[in-house]
This record gives sequence, C-alpha cells and structure tokens, in this order.
Amino acid sequence: MPYTASCHCGQTAFEFEGDIQQALACNCSICQRRGSLLWFTPRTSLRLLKPLQDATYQFHKHKITHHFCPTCGIHTFGEGTAPDGTAMAAINLRCVENIDLNAIPVHHHDGRAM
Repeated sequence: MPYTASCHCGQTAFEFEGDIQQALACNCSICQRRGSLLWFTPRTSLRLLKPLQDATYQFHKHKITHHFCPTCGIHTFGEGTAPDGTAMAAINLRCVENIDLNAIPVHHHDGRAM
C-alpha cells in the first residue's frame, strides 16, 4: 500500500510502500524523548517528494542518521544499515497521513539495554 508522510510544516515530504503490520516503540535515550513510532523498510522503498533540506543527528555508535526538519523540528525518519548490509529507513509513523495508529500493534523494544 502506498503512503505519504511529512513533517508538520511540509518542508520534508516523502512516500513509501509497504504492509505496516507492527510499529516499534524504543526506550533508548532519543526515542523515549521524541516519542516516535517506527516502521522499518528498505531505504529504496522511501521516495523523497522534496529534496532533503533537513538537520541530521547521530549519537552513541553513529550508525543511524536521524532526520529532523530544521523549521518545525519534527523527526521524519532515520537511516541505517540492517545486519545483512541492506540500507534501511526507520519511518516515524506519526508523520504518515491517513493512518490509524490505534489499529497498529506496537512492539516495545528495550533500546536502553543495547
């Protein structure tokens, strides 16, 4: 199914396809503070609708690049690499249009233990 997502002001916008069966809520130091619900997909499935003009942030092991809109501050997605080497996107489902977040089961991941 195709989806469209954006930050609050619309400066960062993208689309992607996939079957969202579950979201991930992580309790690591950054995820707990920003409150995002994440869904992972190959980076090739995410298509930018506007050129990225965002701010990025990396911490801890610097393996994930977190993208934030510099205008409204919303975290839209992150980029990293799966264990098999596949480039991945961690999409913040709270930025997705026309999605019922209450209908998606949430897996609670213990990121603090990593």
